[in-house]
This record gives sequence, C-alpha cells and structure tokens, in this order.
Amino acid sequence: MAQSDPPEVEQGTGPTARRMILGTQLRRLRESAGITRAQAAWEIRASESKISRMELGRVGCKERDVVDLLTMYGVHEKAERDWAVEMVKQANRPGWWRSFNETLPNWFDNYIGLEEATTRIRTYELMFVPGLLQTESYARAVISRGSSDQADQSVEDRVAIRMRRQKLLAGQKPPRLWAVLDEAVLYRPVGGMGVLKEQLEFLLELIKMPTISLQVVPFAVSGFAVESAFSLLQFAEPELPNIAYLEHLNGALYLEKPDELELYGRAFDRLTVDAETPDRSRQMLLKRIAEI
Repeated sequence: MAQSDPPEVEQGTGPTARRMILGTQLRRLRESAGITRAQAAWEIRASESKISRMELGRVGCKERDVVDLLTMYGVHEKAERDWAVEMVKQANRPGWWRSFNETLPNWFDNYIGLEEATTRIRTYELMFVPGLLQTESYARAVISRGSSDQADQSVEDRVAIRMRRQKLLAGQKPPRLWAVLDEAVLYRPVGGMGVLKEQLEFLLELIKMPTISLQVVPFAVSGFAVESAFSLLQFAEPELPNIAYLEHLNGALYLEKPDELELYGRAFDRLTVDAETPDRSRQMLLKRIAEI
C-alpha cells in the first residue's frame, strides 16, 4: 500500500499551520488506503463532518484518535506514527493570542495562526491602513470606531493583539508584505488629523524595509478592479494551501479553491497595474503629510 512520507515542517511553524499540515497528511493516508470519511468516523466514534474538519485543520485532534486512524490506514512505521503524535501535541499548544480569547473573535483566531506561517502577504484596503502597518493610536481609533477616549479593556486588548502581530514583520524570516491602498485611506482622518499624520509618517518608515512594498490606487481608478478589501496568503509549507481571506461585519471567509484564488489573484494584479508605482506612491505619502 503506497503511503506518503511525513512532510518536513519548518521549526517555528505555529499551531494553526501544524494542525492543517497534519490534517492534510491524514487525508492523504485515508485516500491511499481507500477508506471513506464515514468509515474513518466510525473507527473513532465520531461524525463524518468531524473527520472533514480534522482533515481541513479546522479543529484540533486527540492523540488517541490519530493513533487509531493511523492503524486503520495501515500506517505501522514507528517514525511516521511518532511524527503524527508529535504534530498533535504541537498543534494543540495554544498560540500567544489565546490569552486574549475573550476579546478575540473566533473567526479571527485561525487568521493570526496562518499569518505567522506566511511567506508572502498581498493585501488590499480601501478604508484603513492594513492592521500589520498601523500605529497604536490609529489602531485604537479604528477598533473603537472613532471613540478612542472611551476605549474599554476589550478595545485595549485588541490593540495589544494588533501591535503584537506586527512583530512578525521584524522577525528572523519576515513575510514579504505587498500592500495596495485606495487613495482615500490617505485622507480619511481616523482618530483625527494628528493621528493620521503620525500613521502616514510611520508608513514612510516601514516601506524602507526590503520586505514591504506599498502602492496607492489613485481616486481616478478607485474601485475598478475590486469592491472590497481582501488578503492573499502564501506559505512555504507545500502542505498548506494558499488562501484568500475576506472579512465581513461578523465573520470572515477563507477561500482555498483554485478558481477562487485565481479570481482574487487576477484582481490583485489589476490593482497593482492601476496603482501608482511604489516610488510614486511614496511621493503621494510625502505630499499628503505636507498638507496636514
């Protein structure tokens, strides 16, 4: 019976990514053994939907369930079984953001874990500066919906999460971040003109980093390529699918199908063509700062 070797997993890969890698490997082993999800579910006294969620990395796995599934799939080699058990342990370790569980929306939990495993982030924003590039004051204004002076502890916790996420950009292996902003972002006085000016000055410093690129879509062509914000995440791990991420008022969508990724990939390409060049975008930032 053909079996796939356990994938190499880079040191430092977070629990969310490890959960997805383990799930993908379990799916491959099940399919190689010719076993249906329903049969696998019966083996571990679970539902077929649970097997599906396990294989997609949407839920954690119990060590006992994984061991039972490996036996069912005919995986008896000690090294492969040990790899799977270790992945369960590491995938079930809480990420740093779990200490903010009461504040963090459930739908955003997976995004932070995936963000930490990315090698490339492409993001488009038409309302605000992307979270990874926000100053603390700007983030507080956005999160409090413009009422920074009335920010409660939940707002402060969410600001702290956003600031902690930014450490990713200064890590040993930071992802390449390519941000495209609508020109309106440069004019929207989030938190007041002083906060906006500080934010734009911060962007000027950030784009000096070799891993960060910024382009601005001018008003003249704003909204032609796409009508809402989105992000595209790419990973070094071949077991992890590329993802298009879209937020809405009370949740988020994680798109993985090839046709969906192609659609958003083409939209981002169009945005980069419509947008000013990075150098011209930098000049727009300088001009706007001088006006404030």
